[in-house]
Amino acid sequence: MSTQNPGFDPKAIEDLKSELQKNNSTYKIIPDDENSDEFVNFYFVGMYEGKEVIYDAALYTLRLHHSSEVYELAEHEAAKKFPNFNGIKYEEDENGNMMPLNSEQEEIGWFITEIIMDIEDDERVKVQEFVDIDTNHDFGLGLDAALNVDSISDSVISRFIKEFNDDTLELDETAYSFQSEEEDFED
Repeated sequence: MSTQNPGFDPKAIEDLKSELQKNNSTYKIIPDDENSDEFVNFYFVGMYEGKEVIYDAALYTLRLHHSSEVYELAEHEAAKKFPNFNGIKYEEDENGNMMPLNSEQEEIGWFITEIIMDIEDDERVKVQEFVDIDTNHDFGLGLDAALNVDSISDSVISRFIKEFNDDTLELDETAYSFQSEEEDFED
């Protein structure tokens, strides 16, 4: 890897290490609207081919990974049935309220919901823990990982980084399937 990628630049690595030490942390959260209790994007310093590098990591729960795979499959089925389908886009009015979908979008939405329920009932999609490294990343190395945990917490991230850097990370090879959680609506 050349130093043209700023995540391999020794100065950028030292700057991040200094910031992490100052904050008494092993990682730096990347501000992102998608960060949640099931997904966190962060930087950490690790080794790659004997050299230090900054990892741009996305760590998420296995449940979220499963939901994403199921939704992608359902969208694919919708695209086969509805030739004009190119995703459902929700828009807000000037007050920030969601605008209603048109009738075709609503029909597609119901179709996707039914497909998702069928896929989950049949347990057609199974997922397992994984770590993927992207060596063609703009900043350092990209790292995507899914773990079978209830949420992505500070302790989960810290343990993941330690085990990844120590080369002691053991991934569960069991294939899992999940059901959507029913939301309780109270009047």
